[in-house]
Amino acid sequence: MPETIETILSRRSIRKFTEEPVDDDDIRTILETGRWAPSGLNNQPWKFIVIKDSKTIEELAACTHYGDIIQSSPMLIAVYLDNATMYNRTKDIQAIGASVQNMLLACCDLGLGAVWLGEILNNGNKVNLILNCPDTLELMAVLAIGRPAEKGKETTRKDLEDITYYESYGKEA
Repeated sequence: MPETIETILSRRSIRKFTEEPVDDDDIRTILETGRWAPSGLNNQPWKFIVIKDSKTIEELAACTHYGDIIQSSPMLIAVYLDNATMYNRTKDIQAIGASVQNMLLACCDLGLGAVWLGEILNNGNKVNLILNCPDTLELMAVLAIGRPAEKGKETTRKDLEDITYYESYGKEA
C-alpha cells in the first residue's frame, strides 16, 4: 500500500502525551504541511499560533471540557480563519479543514500524537483574548500535539455501501 494511504488509514487521535517537548524542526514541518493545503484562489485563509508556554496552555485548558487533554500536551497549534483574506466562507472553511488534516497526517508521519479539538470553539472569544487575537481571526480548531503516551484507539467506519451512491442519490452500484 502506498505510504500516504497507509498514513491516512492508520492515523488515530491521541489524547495523552509524554512531557517530552516537540522538536522545533518538527513544529516547522507540521506548519509547512498546513500551509501547503489547497485553498480557493490560493488565498491561504489560515493563521497558526504555536503555544508552548505552560501558563498559556493552562489558561486555554480552562476554556474547554477537554482541558485534561490540553494540559497533558507539550504544545498546541491554534488554527484560525483570517476573515480579512476570506473570499468564500464555505470554501475557506473547507481549506482550513484540509490544512488541519495535513498537519495531523504530518504528526503521524513524524511519530507524534495529535488530536483535533473542536469543543473549545464554544469559548472562542476567551481563547482570542488569551492569545491576543484581532477580531479578524476566527478560531477554527486547536491541535494538541506531543509524543504519544497511549496508543490510538481502534475505530471503525461505516461501510462504503452505506455512504456511497453512483450517478445519483439512492442508486447503488
